[in-house]
Amino acid sequence: MEMINIKINGRDYSVPKGVTVLEAARMANIDIPTLCYLKDINEIGACRLCLVEVKGARGLVTACVYPIDKEGTEIITNSPAIEKARKMNLELLLSNHNRECLSCPRSTTCELQKLCNDYGVDENKFSGVKTEPVIDETSPSIIRDGSKCILCRRCSATCQKVQGVGVIGANDRGFDTTIGCAFGLNLADTSCINCGQCVVACPTGALTERDDTAKVFAALADPTKHVAICAAPSVRAQIGECFGYEPGTDCEGKMVAAMKALGFDGVYDMNLTADLTIMEEATEFLGRVKNGGTLPMITSCSPGWIKFCEHYFPEMTENLSTCKSPQQMFGAVYKTYYAQKMGLDPKDIVFVSAIPCTAKKFEVGRPDQSAAGVPDVDIAITTRELGRMIQKAGLNFRAMADEKFDNPFDIGSGAGVIFGATGGVMEAALRTAAEVIEGKALECVDFNEVRGTDGIKYATYKLGDIELKVAVVSGTANAKKLLRAVQSGETKVDFIEVMACPGGCVNGGGQPFQPAVVRNNVDLRALRASVLYTADKNMDLRKSHENSAVKRLYEEYFEEPGSHKAHEILHTSYIKRGL
Repeated sequence: MEMINIKINGRDYSVPKGVTVLEAARMANIDIPTLCYLKDINEIGACRLCLVEVKGARGLVTACVYPIDKEGTEIITNSPAIEKARKMNLELLLSNHNRECLSCPRSTTCELQKLCNDYGVDENKFSGVKTEPVIDETSPSIIRDGSKCILCRRCSATCQKVQGVGVIGANDRGFDTTIGCAFGLNLADTSCINCGQCVVACPTGALTERDDTAKVFAALADPTKHVAICAAPSVRAQIGECFGYEPGTDCEGKMVAAMKALGFDGVYDMNLTADLTIMEEATEFLGRVKNGGTLPMITSCSPGWIKFCEHYFPEMTENLSTCKSPQQMFGAVYKTYYAQKMGLDPKDIVFVSAIPCTAKKFEVGRPDQSAAGVPDVDIAITTRELGRMIQKAGLNFRAMADEKFDNPFDIGSGAGVIFGATGGVMEAALRTAAEVIEGKALECVDFNEVRGTDGIKYATYKLGDIELKVAVVSGTANAKKLLRAVQSGETKVDFIEVMACPGGCVNGGGQPFQPAVVRNNVDLRALRASVLYTADKNMDLRKSHENSAVKRLYEEYFEEPGSHKAHEILHTSYIKRGL
């Protein structure tokens, strides 16, 4: 790598030749403001907030796309001219922006709001006609408010490049430009997979999840309802970010305490049904291998991935595991087994899930998700929504003493914990399948080959007489690439794990907002996943099939994995949607 010497704000630095001014400044611990820039995703210099001075250049240049290829390049990142230009560009953005910040769900986490505060803008400097906004509330998961859009295109670049979906983009030209769906369609009428990656990419309140917290508060206030909640594995690794903790902080105990303080009748760990999912999924996979079933079998935990498969690979829905996701399994178990055990009418139960995923809001309304004749899960709230509920209730999260999940669903294995990271479902399944096939305990339960944040990972394992080829993929653009290779015969695998979101649930569309400066420079996926792998490593129980609570469920209710009763309650079906 060729290095060149440059000056930034009068100080000497050595940087790789060809890096942009923005990257060079970051190496010098200088954060140049941006609104449109997302590293490797959206590098278009559109917002004009990263303007800097480069000696010899004509006028100010955009740092995010200006390469440094000359020895001795001199750069100024702050000057009166730069500040004036940035401030004016912010004021121009505000001239066509809905400035009702106090009622906006992104208030205090909005990147535009922060920069306006930093630069002391006059929000009324430019006034006049505004672009006619489009507000789309048709999706069960995502609200799109064009009045708050700044045309940064981070959402459309993420939808296209990261997810391979591309249902939103720029329409019309000039002042009439808007970001929306082709032909003016609503999101609900497109092949949107509800993953919410556009939401976490958006710097403002133009894209948000549908807020269902009022429904939960209403249920909690209704004395005729039994209201229970379960938390997905990854939520404990992110909820702290809503309250000022550094990414990668495990806040499980405080999260449980806060949920109990909100007044839920039961607070449970979704790790239990992650283990239950493994029991059913591993049994289903081994049955397909032995009986000539459809292979490769593909996991079914991620509802964004399921909808992607139904739209873009409908011919491969037969490859999907028929297991419900852990979220849906928990609701199904609660409204059947537990309702009978406790003498509760399923109609009087409101079951809530706290999840990292906006697509789970879509999943609760899917067909074939009502084992007790009512929806398995009534309300799915994101990590962000749970954070807002805790704040609205006036609970001091940071001061709370740790509490534990409630019985009888408080037992989960390390295998269930790692479900939240890409590769976690595969590793959990391998821990159980390997012991079933080999008929003996594993000496080491760590399958490191399927760990990590790479978009596509492959591994081959020799289990007894079976040579098992597996693949792990996260991000649906990567899934598209892998499945096309499988269909063409280029890649041969037996078992595939797919997570819709890059990095898995720890990077889900419902996780706490982090500004672009963090997303561009910090590996949030790895930090958050480390919480789950550390928890797994420190647990005595690390295999799903050794979970005593799961064993009790089979002994008292489901008989055995893959039984007729288990299929009626814990399995589902799919729709060949097409485009």
